[in-house]
Parts: sequence; structure tokens; C-alpha cells
Amino acid sequence: MALWQGKPHRKPSGGRLRLGRKKRRFEIGSEPSFTLIGEERLQVLRTRGGNTKVRMLKASYANVVDPASQKTSRVKIVTVKKNSANPNYVQRNIINKGAIIQTEAGLAKVTSRPGQDGSVCAILVKE
Repeated sequence: MALWQGKPHRKPSGGRLRLGRKKRRFEIGSEPSFTLIGEERLQVLRTRGGNTKVRMLKASYANVVDPASQKTSRVKIVTVKKNSANPNYVQRNIINKGAIIQTEAGLAKVTSRPGQDGSVCAILVKE
């Protein structure tokens, strides 16, 4: 089911807002794509203007930066440890921006948006 991102039918005061037109295709949103841990799977979408957006549906590796040495390495993701967006995402192993993931190099905070960018980038945090 598509999400509609147009104007609401109610004013902030609660009064009825009579719209001058119907819904438009460019006002359609999309369901969130949750990035899970598993064998890497990407989805390429056509966006407005003929551009493309790459969604990461499953990820097994992350590009992790070590702030001490400023080196980036591709490290295997073990599990999701903490997620401030939604505690339920930890149980479901959903990766999004701000999530703390357990990698083979240690704990790392996700800095990219896997559902928008198509990659998991993270920075090591002290335990």
C-alpha cells in the first residue's frame, strides 16, 4: 500500500480543510525498506526525474572507519546491539542510521542510511 504525503483533510484547529484537487501521483510515498542482516541484497528503484535510488534490503558487511587511525575497512556485521529509533529493531536485527552494530572489529555506529544509500557505513565507538 502506498503512502500519501499530501495535505491533510483537517486544519491544525480541527476544522475541515476542503482541498481544491484530488491526490496526485507525485504525492505518493513508499513503505519503509528495513535493512536486515544476511546475504547482501539490493533493490534499485526509479525515482522522480528518472533518477535511481538503491535500497539495501540485506547487508552482511559494513564500511567501518577507525577514528584513531582514520582507516576504513570492510568488516562483517555480527548483530544489532542498540537502536535508539526503535528498541524493537534490535530484536529484529534491523539496521538504520544511528544503530549500534556489533562487528568483527568491535561496536560501530551506523552513519549512512542503508534504505536510501544502498550501503552500510559506520564509525567505531569506544565500548
